[in-house]
Amino acid sequence: MTAMLETVHLYKSFGALQVTDDVSITVEEGEVHALIGPNGAGKTTLIGQLTGELRPDAGHIRFDGRDITGLATADRARLGLARSFQITSIFPSFTAEGNVSLAVQATEKHSFRFWRPAETLERLHRPARQLLRQLGIVERADTVAGGMAHGEHRQLEIAMALATNPRMLLLDEPMAGLGSEESQAMLELLARLKGQYSILLIEHDMDVVFSLADRISVLVNGRVIASGDGEAIRNDPQVRIAYLGEDDEFGEADA
Repeated sequence: MTAMLETVHLYKSFGALQVTDDVSITVEEGEVHALIGPNGAGKTTLIGQLTGELRPDAGHIRFDGRDITGLATADRARLGLARSFQITSIFPSFTAEGNVSLAVQATEKHSFRFWRPAETLERLHRPARQLLRQLGIVERADTVAGGMAHGEHRQLEIAMALATNPRMLLLDEPMAGLGSEESQAMLELLARLKGQYSILLIEHDMDVVFSLADRISVLVNGRVIASGDGEAIRNDPQVRIAYLGEDDEFGEADA
């Protein structure tokens, strides 16, 4: 397989606190690679380095073979790296289709040379509606976003990320705050996206992780302590120790 994303010996500290400690992971093209770890493990800091919001103290990041360590966030997005929760500026007074149309418009080189209402432009409507259909919420296309449920907002955010024509998605806890029915809908959505995009998934719901991930890396105190398929991670003694007291995520129900 071809590596879509690689981190090579990444280090990041804040004062005396080492938050990313020699992190090397690889996300292959088309795979779902889950990144899990107890609270405070350094997952958010690592994602910040991948998107360009944080500059590593040492190490390199490669995207599709290109060193992107020094690139700005916008430049990484143009190469095809999209982070779902970065696009959380849902306009509550716009319809679902209008929000996605704005994301489509943002990919055009002339998108903001002159302001034109996105909801009046048919060339933006068509791809926006196609994305909403792909995500299973096309029936909500004309619904004002402010009246949509939290789970629908999460789906809408992913639609907006997909509107940027990404090659890879960084999904940070897409199941957070969802009820049981919303979680099932999100799980089905992510299953449909699997294979279409390379995905780095940060998620606390272990059922979702083991259901979707081709490989899993476990981050603890800024270091990767294990990486492998679901069975290897379930049976790794270091992983089970790291999760003791973390809501029994690796308890008998998961065995």
